[in-house]
Amino acid sequence: MSGLQPQKQGDEVTVAACRPDHLTALLQHLEDAGVDLAFGEDWIRVRGGELRAGNLETEPYPGFPTDMQAQCMALATQARGDSVLTETIFEKRFMHVGELRRMGAQVHIDGRKATVTGPTRLTGAQTMATDLRASACLVVAALVADGVTVVDRVYHLDRGYESMEVKLQALGATVERIR
Repeated sequence: MSGLQPQKQGDEVTVAACRPDHLTALLQHLEDAGVDLAFGEDWIRVRGGELRAGNLETEPYPGFPTDMQAQCMALATQARGDSVLTETIFEKRFMHVGELRRMGAQVHIDGRKATVTGPTRLTGAQTMATDLRASACLVVAALVADGVTVVDRVYHLDRGYESMEVKLQALGATVERIR
């Protein structure tokens, strides 16, 4: 995402200079979950919508990317119904679940399956990132949580997301980096 500058217009965001054709599994999951999407050759427009539960199973490319599973789990906390996320690529890819539960998420783990019941009102909490994906998941959850969320160990986040707080601030989020 280096160099991308999201543009906000009302309740929609357009991301330019991207490759939607590389994100087909993710975009399909988001559409199935009720997210209003439009995209062209090198842009994606996202508008809010009423989220509904959906299932996903991680697979090698071009299937659903394991790198997006945690962020979609945060999304599932706000969707109506039970979402089942099956992780087939990596063991221990649910390290973020304890931190989401700390924020009030209803997540049940059974082996490689996580069932998320929503919508759930999340509340701010002191959290700790365990890896890159977990840190992004916690930021997404914090954006919808009531109160203040602190994400410790954001050096994980910095390995994959350049200046995320700046981009979120440009979209109107109240986010700050505490040194």
